[in-house]
Amino acid sequence: MTVCDLIGERIPDIDAINRRFETAPASQVISWATQTFGDRICIAASMQDAVLIDLATRIKPDIEVVFIDTGDHMPETLETLEQVKRRYDLNLRVMRVPEPEVAFHIQDPVLCCSQAKVAALEEALEDKLAWMSGLRRSESVTRRGAPVVGYDRRGLVKINPLATWSDLDVSNYLVQHRVPYNPLLDQGYASIGCAPTTRPVAPGEHPRAGRWPGSEKTECGLHL
Repeated sequence: MTVCDLIGERIPDIDAINRRFETAPASQVISWATQTFGDRICIAASMQDAVLIDLATRIKPDIEVVFIDTGDHMPETLETLEQVKRRYDLNLRVMRVPEPEVAFHIQDPVLCCSQAKVAALEEALEDKLAWMSGLRRSESVTRRGAPVVGYDRRGLVKINPLATWSDLDVSNYLVQHRVPYNPLLDQGYASIGCAPTTRPVAPGEHPRAGRWPGSEKTECGLHL
């Protein structure tokens, strides 16, 4: 049986599922996802914050969390990874990217992401039917149409339980539940990626203006 067949058995009508969850609490979306896909679902986490991890581990404590170590993360991001790992006793899978002779971000920022991040995610998803991310519509223009439940380019089910959340929703959850978050967020970094291609944003700038500054690039490719 193919992956598409297995997914079709679990979700005969993905559009109906997406409409159903458009106004549902994130916890309800996660509960459905983990019940539907069991151990064949994971979370892709960037360690900007642990909101999705906090929500998901309350429902399925042993859910696999995937972190892509490009070798270019800022120290604060790696420190957040360790803090979150300890806090939730994570079932963590770190995908480490082999170090190239010439850094990917120097060769080409597009090549950097496709080889250092997208390829690593492809490997992590080889035995999965679905994955979850913390993507939110309010983060950028390119994400405004993101469904709560949809398909990714591989044909796998991609679930964005926080799709409808605002920045205030995230901030409130972080405070109310004392959830770990990357300290770079307090230093003007509104969107955190690899060190060579990330900078703080100035007052009034869009949150993702600090990613790949000086280029027209807005997405690493994981969420396309």
